[in-house]
Amino acid sequence: MKRSILILGGTAEAKALAGKLARDPRFDTVLSLAGRTKAPAEQPVPVRIGGFGGAEGLTAYLKENGISALIDATHPYAARISANAAEAAEVAGVPLIALRRAAWERQEGDLWRDAGSVAEALGAIGTEPRRVFLTLGRQELLPFEAAPQHHYLVRSVDPVDPPLDLPNVTYLTSRGPFAEADEMALLAEHRIQSIVAKNSGGPSSYGKIAAARALGIPVVLIRRPVLPDVVTAETIDAVLAFLDHLPAPPKDLGE
Repeated sequence: MKRSILILGGTAEAKALAGKLARDPRFDTVLSLAGRTKAPAEQPVPVRIGGFGGAEGLTAYLKENGISALIDATHPYAARISANAAEAAEVAGVPLIALRRAAWERQEGDLWRDAGSVAEALGAIGTEPRRVFLTLGRQELLPFEAAPQHHYLVRSVDPVDPPLDLPNVTYLTSRGPFAEADEMALLAEHRIQSIVAKNSGGPSSYGKIAAARALGIPVVLIRRPVLPDVVTAETIDAVLAFLDHLPAPPKDLGE
């Protein structure tokens, strides 16, 4: 009897993990996406779109669908979803593992400034007009309307709609990964003086960090939120090893 796996996804790692599980005959895997991206990338397993209705709704889904294991492979900043996953897994008695990529670490030459929030990051830019590269989610861009003196370059997967109420904004819609050489060219073309980003970790969006180091551009990095204390893994192989040790599924009475 196959075991049912639910992946809470939205990251490159979630897609790669789903691809591995799709080829494993022991598992039936469903990938859940929050639905914030209008055109999500094609996935190798069945996909459900949208929220569950908080921890209570996720608990009900786990029970009703006989989920054998829950994998939280959401973005490192999806704190609410991770909290709901931890609560739901505990209540439903379903094994949970979180696939959390390691944060980027400061290297020699990095001009980093840490910020605890978007508002704090905005303050760290300063009041003098600057050319600022923003690589944040659409929902986190609104605070920058309070600083119209800057010229912003905004990159997002989906168009920013409605656009920001700012006099000087250039929008780019693009999906990573982003190579360091391409990021250096982008930063130079737009004469970027500051970058505001999250410490997302992983290679997909590290190009801008390496490019900023090479060009001597300061980066304001928003710190990661506190996430639930659950079983975690930094690699897909570690998650697969966790699944290898799941309790055996009950025998089908029809066998």
